[in-house]
Amino acid sequence: MTILILAKKRGQYLQQLSHNINLVDKKDKKVFLSVNSIGKYMKDTTPKVLISANERINIVALLAKKIYKAQTKVIITIHINNTKQIRNENRGFFIYVYRKLIIFIARLTYKWADHVVTVSQGVAADAAKIFKIPPSKIKVIHNPIVTGNIEYKMKLPVDHPWLKPEEKQVILGIGRLVNQKDFYTLLSSFALVKKSMPGAKLIILGEGPQREKLEEKILALGLKEHVAMPGFVDNPYNYLYNASVFVLSSAWEGFGNVLVEAMATGTPVVSTDCPSGPAEILCDGKYGPLVSPGDIKGLATAIVKILENPPPSEQLKRRANDFTVEKAAEEYMKIINAY
Repeated sequence: MTILILAKKRGQYLQQLSHNINLVDKKDKKVFLSVNSIGKYMKDTTPKVLISANERINIVALLAKKIYKAQTKVIITIHINNTKQIRNENRGFFIYVYRKLIIFIARLTYKWADHVVTVSQGVAADAAKIFKIPPSKIKVIHNPIVTGNIEYKMKLPVDHPWLKPEEKQVILGIGRLVNQKDFYTLLSSFALVKKSMPGAKLIILGEGPQREKLEEKILALGLKEHVAMPGFVDNPYNYLYNASVFVLSSAWEGFGNVLVEAMATGTPVVSTDCPSGPAEILCDGKYGPLVSPGDIKGLATAIVKILENPPPSEQLKRRANDFTVEKAAEEYMKIINAY
């Protein structure tokens, strides 16, 4: 039986949960207040394995096991390059101090984990350094991206006037409108692309705190009629399938899920060579060009080259199939079955 424990039941993806998953809502107002409820749950129900999903939840799960002396094996997972996150996340002094405190507590508690899983080799190297985890204790399992319903989702009608078969120069970016995704560089690069490809258009999917500033940037570049920002969409696959190229402009990542999603639809990709993930996904540029983060001219040049000479879609799909749900599940089961 698979059980999903939530400190608090909320989020955009709840409706996508399988009916076969037993959902447990602990109804805690704050994540750190769930140590007691999760500890009692582990003590009373004795699950064989608990897998936790981010720094705060990792800490909570490990503290709960330690305090309640639960026999449950705890596998913690790390999804982001924490060093880059702290250095580049421009959210004020108190957020910086809070992040540093979380890292300090994590360093003290992660030694209690039975296993540590990271989503990329880059995150593994960073985790070993920042959390003082022995590399031998870390297992890299890439995110499970490709599912059996992508083919169906990508063929669904897409409600956007630019995504028509006759449009051959539509660039797509996807992500939260935050510093990490660096859509400022993408917009500046797009302005250069327009000089050699006047018919090019750019769509950015996602929502976030930088919307207003990005809209101001679009106006300043004179791109109002050529850039669309529809916000968050439930199904990005039909956008990806109908776009000419997907661009990941991030300053840093943990893995870069959307690169795989784009390739799974057969859409060419361009990415920054940011830490961590894109170079692993694209095999150091074999499946799509890699550009230094923040390199406006380099990103524009790579976009134009891909638009002029896109790689075979089947080649991209084959690479994407290295990141299926089944393959990731198989790797997790190897760890679980070893207990």
